[in-house]
Amino acid sequence: METNSYIEPVYLISAVAEILNIHPQTLRQYEREGLIKPSRTNGKIRLYSQKDIDHIKYVLTLTRELGVNLAGVDIILQLNKKIEELEQNIHLYKTKIKNINNLSIVPDSKALVVQKTSFDILIVEKKTSK
Repeated sequence: METNSYIEPVYLISAVAEILNIHPQTLRQYEREGLIKPSRTNGKIRLYSQKDIDHIKYVLTLTRELGVNLAGVDIILQLNKKIEELEQNIHLYKTKIKNINNLSIVPDSKALVVQKTSFDILIVEKKTSK
């Protein structure tokens, strides 16, 4: 399946409810609670993508199988989003450090750049020979 088809909103609320064996009102409640955000047509008809359906399946797993209430689901989703952001930052900084270390500012040294506001702090560690 192509990536675009995964995120392309094509399913009506009735189809999603049938696919997931839930009432359409459950989907409306999840939307009111901010747990899902389906796309809307100009006529305000809700459309769901396969990615949305997978997300709803995750919410249903949390509520049905793990007994998490909707407030708990909201917190879990927020924490998952924060974790993704932090993982992206870690990857970004690891790449920056690797690139800096590959530059070898001073022979046989390692450097780390830490950004504080608009200034960069450069820490250079010179290897000692014994």
